[in-house]
Amino acid sequence: MRILSILINIVFGYILLCVIVYFIQRRMLYYPNSKTAPEKDITTQRIDYWPSKTEPFRGFVNTNVQSSGPGVIVVFHGNAGSAWHRTYYTRVLGELGYRVILAEYPSYGDRPGKISQQSFVEDAKQTVRLAHSQYGKPVYLCGESLGAGVAAAVAADPGIPVAGVIVITPWDTLPDLAQSIYWFLPARRLVRDKYDNIQNLSEFGGKVAIAIAEYDEIIPVRHGLRLYKSLPNTKKLWTIQDAGHNTWPNMVDVAWWREVLFFLGGKE
Repeated sequence: MRILSILINIVFGYILLCVIVYFIQRRMLYYPNSKTAPEKDITTQRIDYWPSKTEPFRGFVNTNVQSSGPGVIVVFHGNAGSAWHRTYYTRVLGELGYRVILAEYPSYGDRPGKISQQSFVEDAKQTVRLAHSQYGKPVYLCGESLGAGVAAAVAADPGIPVAGVIVITPWDTLPDLAQSIYWFLPARRLVRDKYDNIQNLSEFGGKVAIAIAEYDEIIPVRHGLRLYKSLPNTKKLWTIQDAGHNTWPNMVDVAWWREVLFFLGGKE
């Protein structure tokens, strides 16, 4: 009877753990920084509120270019921090003449809204439509980590004008990634936000540039490779040597970005 009692407690505890994970998973996935960008950082980093300072902002735009140049790049950042922490995009892509919009998510960076895949993707579609309306074609999407899932979901909508997609340190599907990390749980069945990059990018059909970090300690490289191998799109893979999940921006330069954008069809 004692053994049976122990087994019952173990099973009950396991079920309870699964229930807890199901309900708190978004706290495990999303790490929003709700602080507004300091004015001194906005000035020194050469960015400004977008679409304007007087309207409810959707992110930030670089001020180090005078026009949209060869195109507009809408950047969707990873799951932590805020858009204004990603000025490494505006600096390097501004050098190539691109207008860059650092898109902000609902509930991040003092924006109102709900944290969920549906909320993020619907908001992102509005952002891309507005960018196209304001600056014209071509509009490219760039997503990093979680942002790769958002960019892929936007690109899957045929009504959104997307010229090409860049995904950096991406996964294949979030349920598959969760299962590989939480192998001791039925994680694949518990995940609520799917972010299926394989399906979404396959539905896009345009060119896809994929970059993985050689020593990614957050998203195992095999998930990025599986995404690349699964896509029927015109595609190209870059492995950023000696890079980790959060250190890759230090390992690429203007020449690297020029190569990626040339592949997508942008002008140097």
